[in-house]
Amino acid sequence: MTISQRPLGRSGLTVAPLAFGGNVFGWSVKDAAGTAKLLDAFVDGGFNLIDTADVYPAWVPGNRGGESETLIGQWLRSSGKRDQVVIATKVGKWDELPGLSPDNIETAVDQSLKRLGVDTIDLYQAHADDPSIPLEATLGAFARLIEKGKVRAIGASNYSGERLAEALEVAQAQGLPRYETLQPEYNLYDRADYEQTLEPLAKAHGLGVINYYALASGFLTGKYRDPADASKSPRGEAAVRKYLNERGRRILAALDEVAAQQRAKPAQIALAWLMARDSITAPIASASSVEQLQEILRAAQLTLTPEQIQALDQASAP
Repeated sequence: MTISQRPLGRSGLTVAPLAFGGNVFGWSVKDAAGTAKLLDAFVDGGFNLIDTADVYPAWVPGNRGGESETLIGQWLRSSGKRDQVVIATKVGKWDELPGLSPDNIETAVDQSLKRLGVDTIDLYQAHADDPSIPLEATLGAFARLIEKGKVRAIGASNYSGERLAEALEVAQAQGLPRYETLQPEYNLYDRADYEQTLEPLAKAHGLGVINYYALASGFLTGKYRDPADASKSPRGEAAVRKYLNERGRRILAALDEVAAQQRAKPAQIALAWLMARDSITAPIASASSVEQLQEILRAAQLTLTPEQIQALDQASAP
C-alpha cells in the first residue's frame, strides 16, 4: 500500500504521517531479532521515519544509553534498508554527554553515527533546550555538522515557544541553519501548551512537527479506565494518576463513540485525530509487537469526518 508523504519542514526530506518511537529498543524490545521484526513491518507497511536518541533507554536497569541506536544500526546493516528510511536522533539529555555545547555536540554526533552505522543522520535534534549555551554557538555547531555531511537537517525537542522563536531569529540573522522540525508533547489530552505557544510558530515558519506521547503514555488506547488498571503495564500507574479524571473519561467516551462509527480502535482514532491536524507532520508512536504495530499503522488509513473531529475537539477542550 502506498502511504502519502509529507514534507519535514523545509529540509527536503519527506516522511509518511506516522513515526516509530525507538525508545522501546533495548527496553521492552530487548534484542536485534525483535527490533528487526518491528522495523521490517514498519517499512514494509509504507512508513519511513524512525525516531530515537542517544540516551535511549538509559533508564532501564543495566543499560547505559545508546542501546536503541545500536539495535537500529544492526537492523540497518542486516536489512539493507538504509535508503528507505529517515533516521532521526537527538543530543543533549544523556548524562554521559549532556547539554548543547559545540564540543558535546561534536562528540555526541560521532558516537551516534558509529552506533547507527551510517555516514549521515537525516534529522539531528536538540533533545532539550540548554540555556547555558548561546543559541548561536549551538546552531553554529550544527552548521558545521551539516557542512561536513554528518547531518542533513536539525530539529528542536522540548523547546518553549519563546526559545524556539529566538532560535529561529538567531538562525536567520546570522545565516545559520534553522531548526526545521519541532518535537513537542502533544495528544488529545495534552493540548494547551502546544496549541497556544508552539503551533502558531510552527505554522508561521513551516516547521515539521513530530509530536511525542501521541497516545498519552497509553491512556488513549483505552487500556486504563479504572485505578485498578494501573497494574497493566510499567506506565500504567503514571497514566492513571495523570489522566484518569473527569476530562480524561470524557475523552475516552468520545474516542469510543468515534471508534465505533469508524469500526476502529480508540488508539487508531487518537492518532488519526493528530494526523488530521494541519500543523502535525507525523505523530510518534511505539509498539513492542508486530500485532500492536499493525494496529497502530492502520490509523493512517482512517479519514475522520469534520463532525468526528469536532466531537473529539469538544470532549478534549483544555
